[in-house]
Amino acid sequence: MIATLGPAGTSSEAAGWHLAGRLGIAQDGGAVELFPSYEEACAAVKDGRASRLLVANAYQGISEFYMDRVLGLERAFVFDTPLYGLASRQDRPLPLTCDISTHPAPLALIGQLLPPGYGVAEVDYALSTSAAAERAANGEVDLALTTRPAAQRHGLRFISPTRPIRMLWSVFARLPLGDRVSPN
Repeated sequence: MIATLGPAGTSSEAAGWHLAGRLGIAQDGGAVELFPSYEEACAAVKDGRASRLLVANAYQGISEFYMDRVLGLERAFVFDTPLYGLASRQDRPLPLTCDISTHPAPLALIGQLLPPGYGVAEVDYALSTSAAAERAANGEVDLALTTRPAAQRHGLRFISPTRPIRMLWSVFARLPLGDRVSPN
């Protein structure tokens, strides 16, 4: 099983199903399991509940997985994310200065995608782009920088152009006991 960042609608989920297809395990309904954070997904690999950890290389904390004594890099691949955009509730007018929720990794897209005439009041960081979409759907923020699957899942509409991110993904697995780095 592949452990990665959730909830449903994240780029990590899409990349996980892509990897499952490449590994020939996509037909298994439990091939991809989603976790609230990459760190929790990592714990599932370390304790044997999952066989692989899938992490987007844009993730700020990815170096921790490369340095881990129990994990090793199994493979890496390039996979375009689902379309990203700024999305809002359909039943609510937007202020000209918006509170926006996003995962920290795609933060630079806000400036690229924000339509002319709109500004940013505050940026709220979420654990995933899908969690950001949920915050917008709940009315906690005006906009979410999110993926098309997450926007659809939460009934949001894009108010901006959309674009994918060409992303490198790292796949980590538990190292055999003899290959693990021991502390000095």
